[in-house]
Order: sequence, then structure tokens, then C-alpha cells
Amino acid sequence: MTKKTGKPAAGQQWNAEHYDKQIGFVSELGKGLIALLKAQAGERILDLGCGTGDLAYEIAQMGAHCVGIDYSQEMIDKARSKYPGVRFEQADGQAFRLKDGEQPYDAVFSNAALHWMKRPEQVAESVWLALRPGGRFVAEFGGAGNVETIFCAVRDTVKTYGIDAGERDPWYFPTIGEYASILENQGFQVGYAELYDRPTRLSDGEQGMRHWLKAFAGVFFEGLTEKEKEEAADRCVQLVKPVLYEGGQWMADYRRIRVHAMRPWR
Repeated sequence: MTKKTGKPAAGQQWNAEHYDKQIGFVSELGKGLIALLKAQAGERILDLGCGTGDLAYEIAQMGAHCVGIDYSQEMIDKARSKYPGVRFEQADGQAFRLKDGEQPYDAVFSNAALHWMKRPEQVAESVWLALRPGGRFVAEFGGAGNVETIFCAVRDTVKTYGIDAGERDPWYFPTIGEYASILENQGFQVGYAELYDRPTRLSDGEQGMRHWLKAFAGVFFEGLTEKEKEEAADRCVQLVKPVLYEGGQWMADYRRIRVHAMRPWR
């Protein structure tokens, strides 16, 4: 067996077609967060980490002027093709800034994106600078313990190929205390924060966990041959099956943080 020690991972890669076809539950479950946003007609709202644009479109349908940004150009291209009436731009959520002359936003919204951004202090600063005084930040993302069963299976599997999963871990899963402190240090007033278990049904029955691994865990398998990747996926599936598979259906062990914060008027 070829050892892969020392080979750097290329970073998370996104397949927009696969995402829409097999990972549609992300946007569907995000609709509940829109209720917390309470978008009003005429408001300017930024969707941070918009993916292929489904929730930005939902917000725009409420009469708000919504702009979606995402780090992945492939996701942005897909969003533009699906929703030509909504503005989408490629941008890094950890470093984006308003353009010269651009008006600040009434709200920044983010669903299932912040756990991909490992510099949360910079995200908080970017969101702060994008909001008007009195503007709000509404977000949901993976919290402490999110997909712990899946991660442990991946870690134990790739270790046999000489890969340290901890070195490649692309995720940021904080506690409420950790994340609320980051927002408060930036100046936000945190009005609501919750960490909760949300077991999440994966699509396509028996194949659901494989779809999940392909969409979200590819960075752990970088450097393996295609045959090794298949073998590794098989091993991961077998390790988590006794815990996460029942009655022909996969349930991923999601834990989410949901937060509502405001940039004070002064």
C-alpha cells in the first residue's frame, strides 16, 4: 500500500451539479433560517456562502435585494445560470469588502457555510464592515460535535494510507461560547444563539453516505488513486453504518449553531 505522508491536500473542491442533485437537503433545511432572518421588502441582504443560489433566490422572492457570494466560482456560475435575476459574485467570506460606493447591507445571512471558514475573526470583521449600524447577522453552521461519527471514521480510514486527517481538517466547529465571544469582541450584540442536534436525512437511500463523502470529505482523500478512494469510501461507510444507517436510510450526525446578532447603532 502506497503511503501518502507529506503530500499536501489541494483543498475542498466543489461539484455544483453533484451538489444540486444529491445535496439539496442543505438548501431545503436552510429555509427555516430564512424565518429567523425576517427579510423585508426593499432590504439589502447579503447571502454569505450562497452555494448554487437557492436561498438567495428565496430571499429575493420576498422582495429584498439579495446578493449572493461564494468562494467557489463553479457554484457561482451554477447560481447565475439558475437564477439570472439575482446578483451573484465570487468572493472570499473571510476577506470580502464593500466595493467603492456600495451601500452597506441591512442583513448578512449565512447557511451551512461558516464552518468552511477557519478564520472566524476575519469573517466577523468582514460581516461587521458589510452591515449598516442596526444591521443584523443571521447564520447557521456546524457546531461543536458536528459529524463527529463520520469524521472519526474518515480519520481512522485515511490513517492507513499515511494521511493525518487532523492536518487536513477543513472544518471549524466551535462551541456557542467560542463563537459568541468572537462576535462580541468584534462589537456585535448577540441576541440569540443555540447549539442543537439535527440528525439529517441524506438523499438517495443506500448511496447517501457516499454522496456526502464525495461532496464534503474529498480533501481527506487527496493524493489517493481512484481505486484507493473507492476502498477508503467503502471502509468509511462500513464504519459508520451501525450507527447512522437504519431502515434503508442514512442519518448524518449533524449539530448546528444558529445565531442572531446585531451591529449596534453606535
